[in-house]
Amino acid sequence: MQALVYHGPGKKAVEDRPKPTIQAPTDAIVKITKTTICGTDLHILKGDVPTCKPGTVLGHEGVGRIDSVGPGVMTFKPGDPVLISCISACGRCEPCRKGMYSHCTTGGWILGNTIDGTQAEFVLIPHADTSLYPVPAGADEEALVMLSDILPTGFECGVLNGKVQPGSTVAIVGSGPIGLAALLTAQFYAPSEIIMIDVDANRLTVAKRFGATATVNNTSGDAARQVMALTGKRGVDTAIEAVGVPASFSLCEGIVAAGGTIANVGVHGVKVDLHLERLWSHNVTITTRLVDTASIPMLLKTVQSKRIDAGQLITHRFRMSDMLQAYDTFDGAAGTKALKVIIEA
Repeated sequence: MQALVYHGPGKKAVEDRPKPTIQAPTDAIVKITKTTICGTDLHILKGDVPTCKPGTVLGHEGVGRIDSVGPGVMTFKPGDPVLISCISACGRCEPCRKGMYSHCTTGGWILGNTIDGTQAEFVLIPHADTSLYPVPAGADEEALVMLSDILPTGFECGVLNGKVQPGSTVAIVGSGPIGLAALLTAQFYAPSEIIMIDVDANRLTVAKRFGATATVNNTSGDAARQVMALTGKRGVDTAIEAVGVPASFSLCEGIVAAGGTIANVGVHGVKVDLHLERLWSHNVTITTRLVDTASIPMLLKTVQSKRIDAGQLITHRFRMSDMLQAYDTFDGAAGTKALKVIIEA
């Protein structure tokens, strides 16, 4: 089968790899129909995720059809269409019992990280009964790919951890796919203001179309001043960091209001300074989280009911054989205006 293989920082290739086989009774093999590329994949290629070793097939998002199942799989059978969660969960260990599926002792974020992932024609899914979701009849499979990771990540790590409430003010630093997912799902809670911050004018235009009440272009580095002007010098109740670089987290520290929350979503590969000399007296909460995907069933209903148009995040489409071009397009978003790309197997 064809697969996109990581070969160390800055190195990747489309290769022929053996089709995976069932390893445990609770495994399933899924034939991928559609997958995508995540910003986290780019972080891996930068060397920011040392748990991902050279030789690993990347990718942790996608939809497909069940090819085969182990004898312990009760929910799915060959031929069933399924949505793949980016998090594998046994459902039995202590973290899973707490709803922290991302910290499952035999799962968590392993796809495209510690085991081969979804950017291939076939993928092995451990704990299939609790890591796959049935695809409803007539569903838009491309839109459902957004439910594997970015929508639950933006919602759980940004909106829920950020304690977005009716009438609150929200700033989202980063208008890429994750930031836009946070923007879409923050609107469930009717905040009075959602300010999107980026250096890409195109993405800010998209953010405005998706429901942002204001946008701030930080090309000149004065976003904090602009946000303070928009909020009457008070700052925002929720600052969501959706980039994963020190400057974006520092910006969140500079715009959060007293009593507010900084919700980190981005994948950080280097240290970030915490300015307690400014924040120690501000009653500020700082949260971190790896998505648990517990919200997928709810988000699936919102997508099916058209409450969220997840498909509007998709800008480009490729075949599996054009995976390297897809990566170039996604990584070069400033020039290509890419948000999410769909790769069809």
